Amino acid sequence: MTTTTVNEQRLMDFVFRAVGDFGSMLTGSLAVIGDKLGLYRAMADGKPVTAAELADRTGTAERYVREWLSAQAAAGYVELTGDDRFVLPAEHAVALTDENSPACVIGGFELMLAAVRSTDRLVDAFRTGAGVGWHEHHHDLFEGCERFFRPGYQAYLTTSWIPAMDGVEATLKAGGRVADIGCGLGASTILMARAYPQSRFVGTDYHAGSVETARQRAAEAGVADRTRFETGPAKDLEGDYHLICLFDCLHDMGDPGGVLAHLRSRLAPGGSLLIVEPFAGDSVRDNLNPVGAVYYGASTLLCTPNSLSQEVGAALGAQAGERRLRDVATGAGFSQFRRVAETPFNLVFQAAP
Repeated sequence: MTTTTVNEQRLMDFVFRAVGDFGSMLTGSLAVIGDKLGLYRAMADGKPVTAAELADRTGTAERYVREWLSAQAAAGYVELTGDDRFVLPAEHAVALTDENSPACVIGGFELMLAAVRSTDRLVDAFRTGAGVGWHEHHHDLFEGCERFFRPGYQAYLTTSWIPAMDGVEATLKAGGRVADIGCGLGASTILMARAYPQSRFVGTDYHAGSVETARQRAAEAGVADRTRFETGPAKDLEGDYHLICLFDCLHDMGDPGGVLAHLRSRLAPGGSLLIVEPFAGDSVRDNLNPVGAVYYGASTLLCTPNSLSQEVGAALGAQAGERRLRDVATGAGFSQFRRVAETPFNLVFQAAP
């Protein structure tokens, strides 16, 4: 037997860190409750409220709201003013209620809570090596994913990402053909259709429920005349396109190299791919930070299992990094691959034959 000397201070530091993570897990659930019940939105005016006043505004039970407010104050999401009044700071209101702001994170809570609801299924998958498809998770996953990524797309997609690509924006303004692979609920497709009314767009996703929602939202947005949505895998894409987009989905695919090779064959002369992936460095050490912790966690629960549920099961993971993504693209026959933009949460690449 060997004896390991335990540093008591380091032990207690870790214990309190773990306790903090308990609180973070619970705060995520409470944030979803606050979002679904409109509690944050009812506090967005920045005026202090009592639990009774907030309950009256939102049609909820005062006793539950009082406990929720106390928990939110302890977590630092709201502030206690006086003995019984609470206020949502303006900056927090933006992050929790303003879905037009790139700083909005409220959808992330819905997304992550949906992911952790699959814990029992993932325990079995760890033992067997089996995959878990995107469609097998809680239904909030689809809405939460869109709400988390849409503010960034809305802020950057047509204002900086596409303009940063060589020769793309002029084509879309004149009238090009665009495919949006893994379109989910259609947010990115609809944003592009609004910005480039002369172009035509097709969004594809293997999840039929998401495709149906995308069709409805395109109609509501007034762009149904220039968009269509199809159910099917990326390798079934037909036609030729001036731009093919993959928003935060390439690493989820079982055969990303095979998908890119097929999409290369679907490009019109002079066409390009727009590949948007989670922000990551090329090594694990590069990603030992809060953003990396979120993406590695989501990758463990969502992205890697989804890839393993498909053919090949390459399982790139959400922290693949630029070097590995470049290798996949060049292996699929793309001779040009460059980073055109980045945000704290995304890397943006243009790939061309």
